[in-house]
Amino acid sequence: MAVEIPPLIKPSRLRSRGGLLGECLAEFLGTFVLIAFGCGVVAMAVAALPGSGRAATPTTIFLAAGDWLLIAWGWALAVTFGVYVAGGVSGAHINPAVTLAMAVRRGFAWAKVLPYIFSQVVGAFTGAALVYLVYHNAISAFDSAMKGPKTNGHTLATFSIFATFPAPYFHGGNWGPLIDQIVGTAFLVMFVVAVIDLRNQAVKANLGPLIIGFAVAAIGMSYGANAGYAINPARDFGPRLFTYAAGWDSLAFPGSVSGAFSDYWWIPIVGPLIGGVIGIFIYDLFIGDILMVRSELAELPEPGRTRPTKTTDEEF
Repeated sequence: MAVEIPPLIKPSRLRSRGGLLGECLAEFLGTFVLIAFGCGVVAMAVAALPGSGRAATPTTIFLAAGDWLLIAWGWALAVTFGVYVAGGVSGAHINPAVTLAMAVRRGFAWAKVLPYIFSQVVGAFTGAALVYLVYHNAISAFDSAMKGPKTNGHTLATFSIFATFPAPYFHGGNWGPLIDQIVGTAFLVMFVVAVIDLRNQAVKANLGPLIIGFAVAAIGMSYGANAGYAINPARDFGPRLFTYAAGWDSLAFPGSVSGAFSDYWWIPIVGPLIGGVIGIFIYDLFIGDILMVRSELAELPEPGRTRPTKTTDEEF
């Protein structure tokens, strides 16, 4: 900005926030924004719109595939603004899978990995708490109106506002959802490193967060229904911790519904961590290494060409 902004806290007391502490605070706030708007849009679709009379009945949700677009674009914008908020300080990982992948292949300090992940989980927990604070009346109304199985008075539908679970066609199996999370997160991290790679066709004018948001939308539209496309351990684990504390009990931990699925809580943690590392290795194997070699040889042919264009003098 053109005007000088005075700090809220005296500079002498800010020095400790200039390093890792400041980065962790940024990760906390970025992840908080991610969950506040991501879980917020699901609360709108599941509880608030039906309960406010804007749907056919107080329990009518997802009548058409187009309804899924509300969720997909809501999460996309949540990621976009989370990255914009935190990016200048911490790089805005806001996802343990991204943090781990960056440590494995991008020189991110291993000493920062656990502090980043802790900050992300706490930010996600707090974001879920905010969504519940704003929407608890709508959630209670939906749970009361909904017929069928309930856990401590709560339904699986309202649990879906905060955390993920597998589709019925997996018949309670874990391998399908685990593979889904690995694949989805591999794509996410591959797209992230492609967008920020200055050697590639890097996004200009600070549009990187928006493009990453588009990537999340694409993953949600293409792979979302299998298991709710957590593709982020903090995004699922933080809100899952909150729902357990708020009374969803076994729906949250161990993540079980009798006759449907059981002990699901670890899938959205392990799958994304594996997928993120796979995604960055695939990018480097197929793209990153080639860009490095071309940079070293100072040969940068146009996309699609197999060799640099020769000048008239070189041809003779």
